[in-house]
Amino acid sequence: MGNTTMHTRYSAAFTAILAAVLFGATTPFAKALLGALSPFMVAGLFYLGSGVGLALAILVRRLWRGKDVDRPDVHPMPLAEVPWLIGAIAAGGMAGPALLMFGLNATPAATASLLLNLEGVFTALIAWVVFRENVDAQVFLGMVAIVAGGALLSWEPEGGGPGAGATLVAGACLCWAIDNNLTRKVSNNDAMIIACIKGLVAGSVNTGIALLSGAHVPGAGLIVASMVAGFAGYGVSLVLFVVALRHLGSARTGAYFSVAPLFGVAISFALWPERPPLFFWIAAALMALGIWLHLRERHMHEHTHDALEHNHRHRHDEHHQHAHDFDWDGSDPHTHPHCHARITHTHAHFPDIHHRHRH
Repeated sequence: MGNTTMHTRYSAAFTAILAAVLFGATTPFAKALLGALSPFMVAGLFYLGSGVGLALAILVRRLWRGKDVDRPDVHPMPLAEVPWLIGAIAAGGMAGPALLMFGLNATPAATASLLLNLEGVFTALIAWVVFRENVDAQVFLGMVAIVAGGALLSWEPEGGGPGAGATLVAGACLCWAIDNNLTRKVSNNDAMIIACIKGLVAGSVNTGIALLSGAHVPGAGLIVASMVAGFAGYGVSLVLFVVALRHLGSARTGAYFSVAPLFGVAISFALWPERPPLFFWIAAALMALGIWLHLRERHMHEHTHDALEHNHRHRHDEHHQHAHDFDWDGSDPHTHPHCHARITHTHAHFPDIHHRHRH
């Protein structure tokens, strides 16, 4: 059981980090586009690229799999979960990108990239305080280190306090933290469909706001470049993030995702060479310490699984010993509605979709 748990953890962690790489690389690219496009237009094209690209991917997947009725791979989202998805789209797909784009206009790209670490902190705090997800001492100390680093980055000595741009970027992080916790509520469902809906809705709204505000329609080259970047950095990244949420919970996935700014910083320095101030390096060290504390956290105790019925992609491990009411060809992993019997046991675990218990 221990090896299976750790394999799942490392696999989910790699998925979250890959999502972070894609998202982090998008931030300096957005900074470059802001010279030619309005903030809402950049956000809109990024999300439209995400939604359209994933819609095409879903279509290709559908054609590849065919219409085999004996493989119940796709099920509609339960109506009770739809409000969570709507809230996630409003916070993370509409408010968050707009705040980030306005913040990038007034913040150096490298600083903005590191400030995005605050998303992981806000995600963990909301998960802990609002949704009662367990956060161990190491995760809390890691959050403290990341917050301290974010405060150093946002402080402008001449202005006597945080700059407006840094505040807007922090506001975007808060919006995405709300989005992450609400998305966790629907993470059992098809990650590609969730990300596709988010992209299409958020992209349409942000692009509409840009056009109504008087923004010009960019040339074909800029549109294609923006949408391709959005597909990778917002679309594929979000799909991977939802999969990681399913296995790690909000706080831990947010912690792994905190490596995103490191990749943004590397690209920013390549695009805009500059000598970073001392505060920058101190903040980077504090954030690196916080990420390290998050990564080395372990959690194990006796716990009880209540009887549960849900639907998600799974293998027949210790948590999934059930019969099938359809012809099963033995393929693993697979997807279908299934029931869990009540069980009490001890093993290393994280607040995934099977371990959302009280402590």
